[in-house]
Amino acid sequence: MKLKSPFKIIDWYIIKKFLGTYVFSIILIISIAVVFDFNDNVDKFTTNNAPWEGIIFEYYLNFIPFYSNLFSSLFVFISVIFFTVKLADNSEIIAMLAAGVSFRRLIRPYLFSAALITALNFFLGTEVIPRGSVERLAFENLYKKRIKVKTWADNIHLQVDSGVVAYIEHFDGSSNTGYHLSLDKFVDKKLVSHLTASSAQYDTISDVRFNWTLRNVNIRELSGPKEVITHYNQIDSIIKLEPQDFLLTNKMQETMTSTQLKDFINRQRIRGIAGLKDFEVEYHKRIAAPFAAFILSIIGASLSARKRKGGMGTALGVGLALSATYILLQGVCATFSTQAGMQPWLAAWLPNIIYTPIAIFLYKKAPR
Repeated sequence: MKLKSPFKIIDWYIIKKFLGTYVFSIILIISIAVVFDFNDNVDKFTTNNAPWEGIIFEYYLNFIPFYSNLFSSLFVFISVIFFTVKLADNSEIIAMLAAGVSFRRLIRPYLFSAALITALNFFLGTEVIPRGSVERLAFENLYKKRIKVKTWADNIHLQVDSGVVAYIEHFDGSSNTGYHLSLDKFVDKKLVSHLTASSAQYDTISDVRFNWTLRNVNIRELSGPKEVITHYNQIDSIIKLEPQDFLLTNKMQETMTSTQLKDFINRQRIRGIAGLKDFEVEYHKRIAAPFAAFILSIIGASLSARKRKGGMGTALGVGLALSATYILLQGVCATFSTQAGMQPWLAAWLPNIIYTPIAIFLYKKAPR
């Protein structure tokens, strides 16, 4: 039995137009952005002896997906308005509506295209772009901003697990090695174990997370009046601690996948560490931002479906203003969260909350 496709020829026509215009607008605008960025930074690249391989593969190869995803809402708006106005000017939308196709039915391929873009942006924003941002930000710090990233920390004192407190006198990030480690374990507020090690190296290649190699280890176990002291030259131990927990850097949240980001936030909360707003906003923004494709698609289609004297210019001007305001609102809300105490989830979702009624209003005003 042959399955009937839920989409008709007109649906596939709109989907191809939508996605084709979306990809074209990304290629066009990001290409211009790359040219301007290179022209602006070429002196810094040459002065700081940046290698061409690094410029291409570490910087621009990660620059392109980062900014494509960041301004995806703008590209969606431009795409929808551009091809919908052309459909309206050619009286194709009028013909569809006259043939009995409702605007509600007409919007279906727009929403399907928006769903594809949302899924792509969500995957890129949560898994792909953070990994690339590690190289991009390292390149920027080294060759653009000449910022020397702090790779060491002193007097680290953290709760690493329930009832377990760690102290590291000095940590060297270049070798992922901490010196003069002490690890105290408490049960019912009583010390039951005290571990010391002259050095502790974080294992970055192990399949086991939180694996540390401890050297010159002494373990003192207490049980009432008794105590047992054990010495090891070298042991592997699981300590719920990672270098990123205390080597915090600018824009560090951009280099973590969403899974890593959530885990980091949870661990830091347990330790009672403040100053996590940037990390929390980034986490919620990665979930909220992709859904803008749905909202802005409805707004763009509703604005552009009616044939106007101003043609594309008027619709495109309104669309650019609305999309620019949306992107600006994202930044303002993030600032309010970090500086004025707004809840991070609200800061991430507020642009969508504000623009949803606008989308509903314009949808109801669209031609029928």
